[in-house]
Amino acid sequence: MNPEERKQILSGKKGAARPGNSQATDATGKPAQQKLTFGQEVWSWTKTILSSLLIVMVINGILIASFVVPTGSMENEVLPGDFLFVNRFIYGGSSPQTIPFFNIPLPYFTLPGLRDPEKGDVIVFIFPGGRSDVKARDFQYYLKRCVATAGDTLQIINTKVYINGVEQPLPEEAKFDPLLSTPSSGDASQTFPEGYGFTRDNWGPLRIPKKGDVLPLNDSTYRAWRIFVMREGHEVERDGEIIKVDGQPVTSYTVERDYCFGMGDNRWNSLDSRYWGFVPIDDVIGTPLIVYWSWPVAVDRDGDGIANTENPAEQTSLWEKITSIRWGRLFNVID
Repeated sequence: MNPEERKQILSGKKGAARPGNSQATDATGKPAQQKLTFGQEVWSWTKTILSSLLIVMVINGILIASFVVPTGSMENEVLPGDFLFVNRFIYGGSSPQTIPFFNIPLPYFTLPGLRDPEKGDVIVFIFPGGRSDVKARDFQYYLKRCVATAGDTLQIINTKVYINGVEQPLPEEAKFDPLLSTPSSGDASQTFPEGYGFTRDNWGPLRIPKKGDVLPLNDSTYRAWRIFVMREGHEVERDGEIIKVDGQPVTSYTVERDYCFGMGDNRWNSLDSRYWGFVPIDDVIGTPLIVYWSWPVAVDRDGDGIANTENPAEQTSLWEKITSIRWGRLFNVID
């Protein structure tokens, strides 16, 4: 060892340990960075992934969510293939129902919101299920316009909407698409409530249920309201002329939640509250803010169960996707 090397070692350079200090240093005198073991590397990456996942869950569950429009029921306000940012905290954010990417159920809770949905709001909500379903067969988010809220009396006369007897203006973007995918105007066999004889274009009058409302349960109303009561978490049965809720004979039922009524702006091409019933306010997750991306998607426009593409050529290649981007819709604000 030459005198120069001995001098560097004694001065603490060249990665040597200084007297009284076992920590190694680099050529600049700073502590040398120790190489992580394989296990430490794995744990470091795991912590990073879990932290990122937690941040995504919080943002998606409470603040802002992403939603893609699958159908044309809200044309022309939003189009199939629009990707939307949804404001969740305005109505009260909720915890994620599953762990993202793994579909593992999580405990569900909601947070207080700034306000409840109002008439005219475009809302994103958990689909309650078909008219005869106590619970939807598949978990889905739906997008509709809130046309009536709890306590309102709604009536549709020849496609015109009346709230508490007052005719409501059509949304600016509303349309009546002649390419029908809903039952015809005179068909009452699929509308809600069952047995009331309401149709697509002539519906009501009927009060939107409000917490504390009392619904009569008798021979003429049992078929219409049985599923509604069961959706609120009760067992309903009929024993001859006696109607029972949770095993107790009743002649009425007191509503436990507030509801709203959702309709698509594309009034003749929307399966909405006219067909499957009211939307619980608790199940409204937010209102869309802006379109952040948009391109055409295949849509079932004629109700035959087959998706019809909006472009003559199926968008199968990346280039076809890129050339179909609807640049003019990007960052459109949803009213």
